[in-house]
Amino acid sequence: MFQWLLILCMTVVLAVSQVAATRIDIPRLSPTRGAILEQPEILNTGSSKELQTFYYNQTLDHFNYRSESYTEFQQRYVMNFQYWGGPNAPILAYLGAEQSIDYDLVGVGFLNDTAPRFKALQVFIEHRYYGKSIPFGSREEAMKNASTRGYFSSAQAIADYAQILLHIKKEWHAEHSPVIVIGGSYGGMLASWFRLKYPHIAIGALASSAPILYFDNITLTPPGGYYSVVTKDFKEASETCYQTIRNSWSVVDDVASQPHGLANLSRRFKTCKPLANASELKNYLNGLYSEAAQYNHPPEYPVTVICGGIDEAANSSSGNKDDILNKIFAGVVAYEGNDEPCYVNPPSNLSETEIGWRWQTCSEMVIPIGIGNDTMFPPSPFDLSSFESECKREYGVPSRPHWITSYYGGHDIKFVLQRFASNIIFSNGLRDPYSSGGVLENISKSIVAVKTKNGSHCLDIVPASKTDPQWLVEQRATEVKIIKQWLANYFADLRALIKH
Repeated sequence: MFQWLLILCMTVVLAVSQVAATRIDIPRLSPTRGAILEQPEILNTGSSKELQTFYYNQTLDHFNYRSESYTEFQQRYVMNFQYWGGPNAPILAYLGAEQSIDYDLVGVGFLNDTAPRFKALQVFIEHRYYGKSIPFGSREEAMKNASTRGYFSSAQAIADYAQILLHIKKEWHAEHSPVIVIGGSYGGMLASWFRLKYPHIAIGALASSAPILYFDNITLTPPGGYYSVVTKDFKEASETCYQTIRNSWSVVDDVASQPHGLANLSRRFKTCKPLANASELKNYLNGLYSEAAQYNHPPEYPVTVICGGIDEAANSSSGNKDDILNKIFAGVVAYEGNDEPCYVNPPSNLSETEIGWRWQTCSEMVIPIGIGNDTMFPPSPFDLSSFESECKREYGVPSRPHWITSYYGGHDIKFVLQRFASNIIFSNGLRDPYSSGGVLENISKSIVAVKTKNGSHCLDIVPASKTDPQWLVEQRATEVKIIKQWLANYFADLRALIKH
């Protein structure tokens, strides 16, 4: 199954550059690395024939009573009735995130794998401003200024999901059907926040790889955060590979500073166009290593693939210091494939995800990812002041770095949530760099952390495969067992209510 996913994948992780203090790109949150939906046979496999697409007339602004707030736009959602037991049977609702929902229909398998056990209805809801759920008639119009972008927020998004789920329950006479919301990465954050904000709609949430603690100076595990985990992944795969990467950055700078140095680097790395500066190459490598670690899925294990290329080249090299560039390029080729015409700075247009996610991270999703002194990367601390200045320059409005913790919480999370919240699964793989901002310990008996030592980003919610390792099979089984208990408790309470 992962071979199939790998065919679909394209590079979408936005690298934090070596001048991260003045960049506003934050590594993207997504269950998969993205999907290229140019192969119609993929959409015609499995349960795709059972999918039905609907559009809901969604309110533009749920939190204001000005006349323009009542403007509506068409929000897309997709339903699969294949296994549904009808009214009162459960509803599994996937909350879309920063991409078209088409990707989730292909890349997220947990709902379809689990639905038969519970005779559940499957629902996939697209996030506003992505895919076909665009206010103001077009993406260009929706993103053109601060006024139109102002309705593009997580709070509006989960209010959208609430409206659609209530609509579905009414339309299909499923008022007593319990809803479990599911999400991965940013969508996992939305799922957990939805459970906290709308407990009367969803009885539980599965939040896969949701870094809800990666905000507002909350202590991370490990303290170095994202890039500390990337480094750990590579060091565990190969000490020599880790050392080669760690030593490579100064070599790149040295070569770039020499006469014709950039031309030399461009030739060595088969760049798609001549390098304008050394940072172009370093940003590319940063993104490649980060993506490999974040999506270090079995059976390929991309980190191992890169290190295999680097170490093999190291074993055959002459030992010359400059050979380090050949080793690094060998890792690139091992990961990207040896049939590519070029590897660095290919021509591309900004995707809707890159445009939308940049706005979201500038406005409210301010995830302070920096690079400390204990990684294989050159140090580059996160500079909030510079970040805010760049965002203000690009969008004309200030960032709100404290809004997420003000609106959803996060500080002293165990002390707070154990007193009023319930029924949330926080699942994480500890090889995922974003797990450093995840909930890794149980908060209460019903707010639980399900973690795996060798897991990666959102691995538990991608389609199950016969090649899945036993620890992954057990992780999913644990999650299903917990959800089963939630449902049993709900139906017991419902019967008691009806009886009285």
